[in-house]
Amino acid sequence: MDLSTAIVMGIVEGFSEFLPISSTGHLILTSHLLGLKHSAFIKSFEIAIQAGAILSVVALYWRDLLVNPAVMKRIVLALLPTGLIGLAFYKIIKSCFMGSTSVVLWALAVGGVFLVVFECLYKEKGDAIARTEDISYRQALIIGFFQALAVIPGVSRSASTIIGGLVLGLKRTTIVEFSFLLAVPTMILATGYDLFKSASRFSLDQLQFLAVGFVMSFIVALLSIKFLLRFIQIHTFISFGIYRIALVFLWGFFLL
Repeated sequence: MDLSTAIVMGIVEGFSEFLPISSTGHLILTSHLLGLKHSAFIKSFEIAIQAGAILSVVALYWRDLLVNPAVMKRIVLALLPTGLIGLAFYKIIKSCFMGSTSVVLWALAVGGVFLVVFECLYKEKGDAIARTEDISYRQALIIGFFQALAVIPGVSRSASTIIGGLVLGLKRTTIVEFSFLLAVPTMILATGYDLFKSASRFSLDQLQFLAVGFVMSFIVALLSIKFLLRFIQIHTFISFGIYRIALVFLWGFFLL
């Protein structure tokens, strides 16, 4: 890896983290396009720079994270399923799923079809939950299980939590914001655990590349969040589903 590669990867992460298109999947495909060997460092890099994107949520939603205990209780509860499943399957995820373009492409395709079909059938109810603090503890826990599906690269943490929230009767803007907030402890714990296991083996240059990717993902993610919040005011996620499907077809046509 070099500096320009770290910048590109940071941009890709920041752009895709909060959109329902799978940031991890896009990082894996991007590293393949750039000819990067999927070493232990690259796998950790793809996890760690997500923390930069998560910091953008802290910058925008720090009041909810720090001074709203009702929201924090629901975030902690939703975090439990993902944390337990992630810890239980960490070795399998890191060794078998991370770096596998086949897993990513299948997950992108299936998820894309599901997004399109779901949005064609979904109708928001008039009494849909409009505030994150009104999400029940049961709903928060179920949303956590939906998020846990994203341990498979290509599924998209954002897509799985948002679809889960819509199924449970939340307004689109409510579950999108809850998904942003839930990402903070999820990715902090995932990044912290991975760096604890791996960072001692990294060189100083590699740590510098991590820092560059982190900063770039933070900057781009700020713009991505604001874009998504405006987008969902008048659009569904069908276009993201079509994008996922098209990406798989283009990848198969040109690169397989």
